[in-house]
Amino acid sequence: MSRPPRMALSAPVLDAPDPQALADFYQRLLGWTVVQQHADWVKLRPPGGGTGLSFQTEPIYEPPTWPAAEGTQQIEAHLDFEVDDLEAACDHAEAVGAVLADFQPEDDVRVYLDPAGHPFCLFLPEPESPA
Repeated sequence: MSRPPRMALSAPVLDAPDPQALADFYQRLLGWTVVQQHADWVKLRPPGGGTGLSFQTEPIYEPPTWPAAEGTQQIEAHLDFEVDDLEAACDHAEAVGAVLADFQPEDDVRVYLDPAGHPFCLFLPEPESPA
């Protein structure tokens, strides 16, 4: 079998009715830079490069339900952000427009909803396990 071609994850893409507004939220949340911007598409990249985050127009977008419930729009993916200070990260997320989800399944993770209703999680790094 031949070796597969090189593939690198460029960016997860979030659908939204207004990708410009959603990109603006994540730019304020993360401090990332806009590297592509069109009427129906925006891409952010972190300082120093790496996997970015993109946003595209979806005119019939329906926000997912958190937690999932039968007969409602299901979550297909969510974003996880490791933070160094959970309380400060939560305060910052709320200051830029995130909404704390009503349902919080774990004590050491905070689930938020972005302005388009996509859930994302803030959490502290796992302690290093002894070798």
